[in-house]
Amino acid sequence: MTRSVRRTRQTLQMAGASVAALLALSACSSSSSDDNSSAKTKSDTSSSASPKLSGSITVFAAASLKESFTTLKADFEKAHPGTTVTFSFGGSDTLAAQITSGAPADVFAAASAKTMALVTAENDTATTPATFVRNQLEIATLPGNPDKISSLKDLTKSSLKVVLCDKTVPCGAAAQKALDASRLKLTPASYEEDVKSALNKVVLKEADAAVVYKTDVKAAGSKVEGVEFPESANAINEYPIALLKNAPNPTVAKAFIALVQSAEGQQVLNEAGFLKP
Repeated sequence: MTRSVRRTRQTLQMAGASVAALLALSACSSSSSDDNSSAKTKSDTSSSASPKLSGSITVFAAASLKESFTTLKADFEKAHPGTTVTFSFGGSDTLAAQITSGAPADVFAAASAKTMALVTAENDTATTPATFVRNQLEIATLPGNPDKISSLKDLTKSSLKVVLCDKTVPCGAAAQKALDASRLKLTPASYEEDVKSALNKVVLKEADAAVVYKTDVKAAGSKVEGVEFPESANAINEYPIALLKNAPNPTVAKAFIALVQSAEGQQVLNEAGFLKP
C-alpha cells in the first residue's frame, strides 16, 4: 500500500470519529433540553394550578358567626401565608346598610335572605348569594335556670325581664315570627342591636332570659343555660354568603368563601351548632 493511500484512509477514519462524537453530543444536548423543557412545563402547570394568595380581605358577617369565622380565619391564614382576614361583625341589617352606603368590603355573610336582599337589590354583589348554613332559636336563661323557664309562653310572665333582638335584625324577626305563630304577646325589657348584645344581657345578669340562636347559647358555655322550644322549628334562618361587587381583593375573597362552603368549613360550623344548608 502506498504512503498516499494510507494517509487518505487515516484521514477518513478520523473524520468519521469526529462525526460520531458530534452526533452523540447533539443527542445528549437534545435530551437535556427536552428534560429541562418538561420540568419547566410541569413547574408552570403546578404554579398555574395553585396560584399563591396574598393580601387582605374584609368580611362583613352576622354577629352569630363570630366564633366560627374566627376559627376559619386562623385556618385560612395558616393555609395561605401572606393573607389577612379582617372581620366586621354586627346585626345583618346594619352591615347591609353600610355596604349599600359604600363601605369597603369583600364578602358579606348575612343571617337571613331578607337582609342579603337589601344588598342584592342595589346590585352590590358580584356573585349569587348561596346559603351555607341555617340557625335555630333557643331561649338563654341564667345559669341553672332559676326561673324554671320551660317554654316560649313562660317568657310572657310579667315577673321576668326578657330581652329580644331588634325586629329588624334576623334573630329578632325570627323570634317575632315564633311569637306570632304561637299567638303570644311579649313586651321585652329592651330590643338589642344584635344577637350578641341580647345574649350579653343575660351573661351580665341584667336580664332573666333572651331569645337568641342555639349557636350563641353553645358559645357562651356555662355562662347561660339553653331552653329549646318547639316553635323555633318554624323560624329557622338561612345564612347566605356572597362576594361583593367592589371587593378590593376578589381572588382571596373567593378563596375564603370556598373555605366556608368546603367540608372543612362546614365541620367547623356544624360543631358550633349551625344546621346544614
